[in-house]
Amino acid sequence: MDVELRHLRALVAIADEGTVTAAAALLHITQPALSRTLAQLEQRVGTRLVDRGSTGASRRTALTAAGRTLYDHGRAILAHVDAALADAAAVSRPLRLGYNCALLGRSTAPLLRSWQRDHPQVPLELRRHDEGTAGLATGAVDVAVVRADPGDPRLRAEALYREDRFAALPDDHPLAGRREIGLAELSGETLVTWRAVSTSGPELWRPEERPAAGAEVHDVDEWLNAVAVGGAVGIAAEGTVECRTHPGVRYVRVSDAPAATVYLVRPAHPTHPSTEDFVAAVKALVSE
Repeated sequence: MDVELRHLRALVAIADEGTVTAAAALLHITQPALSRTLAQLEQRVGTRLVDRGSTGASRRTALTAAGRTLYDHGRAILAHVDAALADAAAVSRPLRLGYNCALLGRSTAPLLRSWQRDHPQVPLELRRHDEGTAGLATGAVDVAVVRADPGDPRLRAEALYREDRFAALPDDHPLAGRREIGLAELSGETLVTWRAVSTSGPELWRPEERPAAGAEVHDVDEWLNAVAVGGAVGIAAEGTVECRTHPGVRYVRVSDAPAATVYLVRPAHPTHPSTEDFVAAVKALVSE
């Protein structure tokens, strides 16, 4: 199967830009040339990748299931290639650190300061991505901190430490002034969740004590606002508590909730030459 990088770039551009017209402009080629490249890719893969009803010059494109799978891999492959070329040319670029709701809690500032001090030639660039791998699956970052093992064979996940869980309550909630509460005390509440990355859903409770399911939000800011306006509560790991505050939200420790595990994740084949140095720095910091 003789698939070239130009084939992958064509598929990624079509998916990202939404139309053949925009994708061709991005790649600085004509629309017919882009259509021919896509057709070559589909022939070599042996299956349709883009819905033929959506490939008109000005129509929005839609990937097939196979197209979506190849798109995800293609973005990661192109990111690896771009990183390799940058390294080969001795072009310094930042180490991209991904996260979705919080980094390392109170250890975040010490990590950033120590890395800047010990590796001044490698800037650290923080990028928030509101999905389970915090940008790793698409090659948008080089290493990530998450609170659930992605379970992706292309990624290496190492458990760093465990965090307590806290209830996020409206500041006028009857339980907001407590130092700690139990899960059963929240069984009559409505639980708002951030399903794309949440590890604190209804499964924390016994089936007969589970709170009602509330709205599903798309990021941590929406989650905080949903709690603050009242009518719903949330559950968060300690790192979120330490990094994400809101004037209308109070956090109360949940004494009987299972601890959350913090993971450091990077690609099985690193995309930045300083990845392992960063992993070592994080592990040394959290072990102190």
